[in-house]
Amino acid sequence: MMTFLIFLAPMMLSNILQSLSGTINSIFLAKMIGDKSFAAATQFFPIMFFMMAFVIGLGAGASILIGQAYGKGDQERVRTIAGASLALAITFGVVVALLGGVFAGPLMVALQTPADIIADATLYAQIMMFAMPLFFLYLLATSILRGVGDAVTPLWTLALSTGVSLLLTPLLITGGLGLPPLGVASAAVASTVSLVVAMMWMAWRLLRMKHALAPTPELLARVKLDPKVLKLVMRLGIPTAIQMVFVAVAEIALLWMVNEHGSNATAAYGAINQIIAYVQFPAMSIGITASILGAQAIGAGRQHQLWAITKTALILNTIITGGGVLLVYLLSGPIVTMFIGDPEVIAMTQRFLHIVLWSAVMFGFAVVFSSMMRSSGTVLAPTFIGIFAILAVEVPTAWFLSRSIGIDGIWWAYPAAFCTMFIMQGSFYGLVWRRKTIRVLV
Repeated sequence: MMTFLIFLAPMMLSNILQSLSGTINSIFLAKMIGDKSFAAATQFFPIMFFMMAFVIGLGAGASILIGQAYGKGDQERVRTIAGASLALAITFGVVVALLGGVFAGPLMVALQTPADIIADATLYAQIMMFAMPLFFLYLLATSILRGVGDAVTPLWTLALSTGVSLLLTPLLITGGLGLPPLGVASAAVASTVSLVVAMMWMAWRLLRMKHALAPTPELLARVKLDPKVLKLVMRLGIPTAIQMVFVAVAEIALLWMVNEHGSNATAAYGAINQIIAYVQFPAMSIGITASILGAQAIGAGRQHQLWAITKTALILNTIITGGGVLLVYLLSGPIVTMFIGDPEVIAMTQRFLHIVLWSAVMFGFAVVFSSMMRSSGTVLAPTFIGIFAILAVEVPTAWFLSRSIGIDGIWWAYPAAFCTMFIMQGSFYGLVWRRKTIRVLV
């Protein structure tokens, strides 16, 4: 339990800081410019998630292999896997940045973005897509650092990024620093600048620590598209990426349904996404911690510890995620008013939040089971289960219920999907995976 908590604590703080950065920037937009600017920025959330899916999958595959190599004490293998993964993330980010200026506008149109916010939404999307190479590099760097058991460097890096972003956003909104007011683009520009500063600091810290993954000539020489290494990384990462793509597509479909109800409904959707992140990210942190500790245990030949890691993760999800859910229920009114100013929209947002919030605990249980299975290289079954819950449960439920009971039906789709994931992932874990022989992959 103590080992788990030592690794989990900085990761949870990182996720809270990441959520806090987005939350405060959203509050700046909503309070300093208006609800419509917040709704405009909200349009990019599912698009960004869609693009992140590949890098999250890549990071998941790399961290499993790096964790097992690190557990074996094979530092050379750790650097080789890290270098090839970083090269692929940077390449993908450059492609997204080049295409962003061309396709941002059509994407906003395809999402049925309300006419009163489409110009701001397009501008915000273009800036964020331009910054994707750096953002993807950051995502992957933090994943591979955690694979070797370092959750502290990502925490301090994110703390610096968050601080810079929170200082810059209001200045750019009001036209400080001698610049003209940038409006809704302020949050996107501030996020980009903060990432540049944070990544430079991360490189300096790793070099100063003489870290195994510091950007030394030895590591930089391995930052290349190595087909042999990437084949193994992507064999583990592609299923995760595919599942994330389906999650993103489902979010786009649900946002499309929400947008049919106007920009107020869109603002409510954005606020709920911000709020629920605070209870979902801890659940995801617990799952990531379980996966990394599981991979390191497998690499070191300690497969007998896997059930203890799983049980610890389930208990912590009940306590931490469940506690977060209860707190948000108790304070839902004041929390929603941080994002929304219109009393009618506040009431609507609070109603939707109450529908979906409790199911974050079920989501956390499902994440723990799937993460533990992925730590051993078992990725196809958890992926198929996740995709089934999305395609066969979430999207159809949102569609049919929204047509029968109105917009509330869209939000009932989330609990339906999360409960399905929990039941199916837990069943496969207990009935199939625990009976398998677990072997080292590297």
